[in-house]
Amino acid sequence: MVATSVVQHKTAPAYNYADSVWCTYIVSVAAACVAEVITYPLDLTKTRLQIQGEAASQATNGDKKLPHRGMVKTGLGIIREEGVSKLWRGVTPALYRHVVYSGCRIVTYEKIRASMSKNRDGTFPVWKSAISGVSSGALAQFLSSPADLVKVQIQMEGKRQLQGKAPRVHSPWHAFQKILSEGGIRGLWKGSIPNVQRAALVNLGDLTTYDTAKHLIISHTSLSDSHLTHVLSR
Repeated sequence: MVATSVVQHKTAPAYNYADSVWCTYIVSVAAACVAEVITYPLDLTKTRLQIQGEAASQATNGDKKLPHRGMVKTGLGIIREEGVSKLWRGVTPALYRHVVYSGCRIVTYEKIRASMSKNRDGTFPVWKSAISGVSSGALAQFLSSPADLVKVQIQMEGKRQLQGKAPRVHSPWHAFQKILSEGGIRGLWKGSIPNVQRAALVNLGDLTTYDTAKHLIISHTSLSDSHLTHVLSR
């Protein structure tokens, strides 16, 4: 009697495109861009309020007197004096920034987190989540600093307009060329240090809180790691 050996073949798990790096990157960028477009008028209004106060403090007797406006009046003033479309002035470089920043921070965070060991119960230590958040936020902001600078340059044109002066830049590409010609490659990262520090702290609170909240929801409820859990964790 010949003994036959039975070879058991394990079926490899199907590749899940939803968990791939590129899918995560694209979804993160798309979501951030939608949020940016919706909330951009508030960002522009904030910048106008900041430069309104700066322009008023630097104004001399010969300068054009600048009206003091609050948030609502500033937004309505932009619509009345420049048109509704100007509420999205500078949104293009803001979207360029998210192509780098949002995708990079999420993918980097997950990669750093995956490379670290978990607790015995499968949870992720808060301090490791914090390190992942700070590192991914700082790296993403550093890489996206040129687009951030171009966005601010275009938004700052509102100050010159309030003072009745001619614009210095006319488009994102023009602003990029101007920054590059005046400051070189290093000029594209002007002011990046405080921005990197801010992004590191923002992601420390954002990603760390999200990760911790998700693990608490999964461990203390009957919910699984689903879209609902992700929404509740936010």
